[in-house]
Amino acid sequence: MSVLLQTSLPLPLFRHGKVRDVYDLGDKLLIVSTDRISAFDAVLPCGIPDKGKVLNQLSAFWFERTAHIIPNHFIKVIDSNVILNEVKNLSGYSGELPNCLAGRSMIVAKAERIPVECIVRGYLSGSAWAEYKETGKVGNIHLPSVMKESEELPQPIFTPTTKSDTEHDRPLNEQDIKNLGIKELIGDLEEKSLLIYCYARDYARNKGIIIADTKFEFGLINDKLALIDELLTPDSSRFWDASQYKPGQSQISFDKQPVRDWLLASGWNKEPPSPTLPPEVIEATTQRYDKIHELFTGKELATDVSS
Repeated sequence: MSVLLQTSLPLPLFRHGKVRDVYDLGDKLLIVSTDRISAFDAVLPCGIPDKGKVLNQLSAFWFERTAHIIPNHFIKVIDSNVILNEVKNLSGYSGELPNCLAGRSMIVAKAERIPVECIVRGYLSGSAWAEYKETGKVGNIHLPSVMKESEELPQPIFTPTTKSDTEHDRPLNEQDIKNLGIKELIGDLEEKSLLIYCYARDYARNKGIIIADTKFEFGLINDKLALIDELLTPDSSRFWDASQYKPGQSQISFDKQPVRDWLLASGWNKEPPSPTLPPEVIEATTQRYDKIHELFTGKELATDVSS
């Protein structure tokens, strides 16, 4: 199975991210989700087969399902040569575009990104659990005493952080809100984030999945708030098997947990260069990504989405 780690399209590059390569199509963008995988702020030298297709197709699934809550930037998935031709028309490029774009790419509206990670937590896990043990709080929110690891919170909480390409994200504070000029938007960001999470949480429960936490990104399209980037994927969320859920311990996740576990056990100091994953870890991670896509959508992962 091939792994797409890099894209080099004859189109203007808008942004090169850890996982996604974004190309400029005028008032639209072409987002290509590669199979790159990052952990502990590092992009690993190997990839996870078809991971980009899972992220792309699952995001499209959720964008369509949550459009009644808030508009989003999604226009269409690249699923055939017909759509590839549309990309060529938008970009003015007359040559050939690679078929590998099918299934792992989408056309979106261009937005003015708000540099905030809008994190919603429904369960006490990960960094939130570590913070709670030390302070009894998550962000600025006091939680009940004597909570257990992975326990469901009394209600979902909004714990936004900064979003930076040059430094570690940190909890958003009042000065950040002022500096970013989003004082009039922060209330809407919280409201919409909680609404999307609650909708997805209820949908997931019917599929036997717990959404422990997730993060959203927003932007402005024609001066109106819109959901952008990816949505409710294994890269942006913590998904648990409801049938295996046991409060008081860490949970088995449908995400890149095998990668994190192996890297921690390997003794890597989290400084470059990052190590290459062994085949069994790559395979275990691939299976988790494919499984969560199938559980949510009821469909097997498609190479040609139109098929």
